[in-house]
Amino acid sequence: MPMTLGYWDIHGLCHAICLFLEYTDSSYEEKRYTIGNAPDFDRSQWLNDKFKLGLDFPNLPCLIDESTKITQSNAILRYLARKYHLCGETEEEGIHIDILDNQVMDTRFQLAMVCYSPEFEKERPEYLKGLPEKMKLYSEFLGKRPWFAGDKITYKISAYMKSSHFLAGPMYLKIAMWGSK
Repeated sequence: MPMTLGYWDIHGLCHAICLFLEYTDSSYEEKRYTIGNAPDFDRSQWLNDKFKLGLDFPNLPCLIDESTKITQSNAILRYLARKYHLCGETEEEGIHIDILDNQVMDTRFQLAMVCYSPEFEKERPEYLKGLPEKMKLYSEFLGKRPWFAGDKITYKISAYMKSSHFLAGPMYLKIAMWGSK
């Protein structure tokens, strides 16, 4: 029986989960909920299902894998990582994954704050100026290991590797191009 992955009809927080499911060749179906146009932003499609799914904390994204029902993007990724044995084999690898997981969340949040800011054009240059130093920290954390957690691919990285959406070049170069003529 395929898993069901529910989310809004955008990439957002669900994108990494979709990529992970593709990487692991998992059988899944997507349930995409639409939001009506402004100013009403009709969410009735989700609200009609929200409390009928048996979720502890009804929210999106959600994953239903037979009797297992999970909300929250990182909880879903961790569940899948454990299911497919991609969450590190030693305590040291697990620690590296936990550190990287939270660092990536911080980096993503900082980018989102700039992207959604009404002062985007003003904040973008400062963000871009600090980005090489942030990327340097990732590089130093990687060190001489082939993967962030050790000698084997893990869930945060594997989610991006088998996809046509995988960025072939550094993200900060793509961000730097935003708004350029």
